[in-house]
Amino acid sequence: MPNVAEQKTSSTKFPKETYFWWYENLLLMRRFEERSGQLYIQQKIRGFCHLYIGQEAIAAGGETALRKTDNVITAYRDHAHPIVRGLHPKFVMAELFGKATGCSKGKGGSMHMFSKEHRFFGGHGIVGGQIPLGAGIAFADKYNGNDSVTVCLMGDGAVRQGALHESFNMAMTWKLPVIFIIENNNYAMGTSVERTSNVHDLYKLGHAYEMPSYQVDGMRCETVHEAVASAADHARKGNGPTLLEVKTYRYRGHSMSDPGSYRTKEEVETYKKLDPIEQVLETLKKNKWIDEKGIEGMETKVKALVDESVKFAEESPFPDPSEIYNDVYTQQDYPYIKD
Repeated sequence: MPNVAEQKTSSTKFPKETYFWWYENLLLMRRFEERSGQLYIQQKIRGFCHLYIGQEAIAAGGETALRKTDNVITAYRDHAHPIVRGLHPKFVMAELFGKATGCSKGKGGSMHMFSKEHRFFGGHGIVGGQIPLGAGIAFADKYNGNDSVTVCLMGDGAVRQGALHESFNMAMTWKLPVIFIIENNNYAMGTSVERTSNVHDLYKLGHAYEMPSYQVDGMRCETVHEAVASAADHARKGNGPTLLEVKTYRYRGHSMSDPGSYRTKEEVETYKKLDPIEQVLETLKKNKWIDEKGIEGMETKVKALVDESVKFAEESPFPDPSEIYNDVYTQQDYPYIKD
């Protein structure tokens, strides 16, 4: 259980514009995911669906610490990240609907979002599959001599994969510009960290490779921003990777099919007292940067954007059957594949 009083303390100062950006994007991610959950129940979204509700401060706080030329790669809880990177949510919603206008042409669905333009490289359904890929993207940047940084996010369940240790070892050996982030919501699919690992403080896994490793409050945009900014500066100076264990919490189950019965209502309510949106809103109110009219206006703006996204997805066509073999392999790499 979190120490509520301890986690609410922060001396970080950020400008008004940053708090407004955080508030709008936190609210957009939350309302988008809430609508996605409703549409899933209506069977307009099918397959697997993993919501990000409660964890939004990681995406928002991390984004303000990065450059647009930096890279982000994550697992299958991936609807929020491309949105906060700048992709219009209608393309994410269309992908959830399996429509041709989706960011993966309707072929990826909930677990495989991509946006080359915004340097968002997935969305990966294989548990831990994105970890070596994140190290590989960072290797490419170092090889090409640019100063971009890759943020590679994973859940606490993914750290059980052997590929993590191989990636950590190579990233440290080659001093790759990658920030590994464990989004520790404590439960993997439905089993707590305490029941699956002798190491409960997951950031300590980095110590075996002498990797700078820290634990971060993931319910506050400020603390996430500071940690990612510091790690990015470390990487850009050629000093290699950092491991951040970002302590967070999901209010919903692992996926839409998970009732979350392994948690108590009291535990969930305790974490809701740390809600990222409420904490940012509290700062806006405290500084008299927003009033009730401003809050209502922001809610209206976000609702209109989500409504627009749903309308776009519903009106978009499904992929043509002739597309089934496209985007699997490229003919350039496999010239023997005929149209």
